[in-house]
Amino acid sequence: MGEIVFTEKQEALVKESWEILKQDIPKYSLHFFSQILEIAPAAKDMFSFLRDTDEVPHNNPKLKAHAVKVFKMTCETAIQLREKGKVVVADTTLQYLGSVHLKSGVLDPHFEVVKEALVRTLKEGLGEKYNEEVEGAWSQAYDHLALAIKAEMKQEDSQKP
Repeated sequence: MGEIVFTEKQEALVKESWEILKQDIPKYSLHFFSQILEIAPAAKDMFSFLRDTDEVPHNNPKLKAHAVKVFKMTCETAIQLREKGKVVVADTTLQYLGSVHLKSGVLDPHFEVVKEALVRTLKEGLGEKYNEEVEGAWSQAYDHLALAIKAEMKQEDSQKP
């Protein structure tokens, strides 16, 4: 696979929009998970902090941490794509993400659900500043991150006795 072309402008768009969302993490974490459940109600059982509740809990530190991780890692991926032309996630992080997602029963379509929720959250958070270019930059970075996690999950799955 050749180098991925991720422009300076795309990187800037991702960084700027993440800075905006960072100003109200509780609000956007909540929005993000509400969107996930709206798109795929069955996904509720995959998250420990949603399993036993009928609504998305406010001020749940695990929920907040998970949402931040998705946005932050996607943002970091954008920077790596721009600088190195590929996703560079530490092996230990990738192994952890692979095994957690595998254990939770995450499948390929679930990554699309999360991506759609991510896009909807950006739309909500950026308002007027949201456009197709922003969506394109985040989507590209997210897709590459998801591919890296999926590859790790496959590898881990194939190593099971």
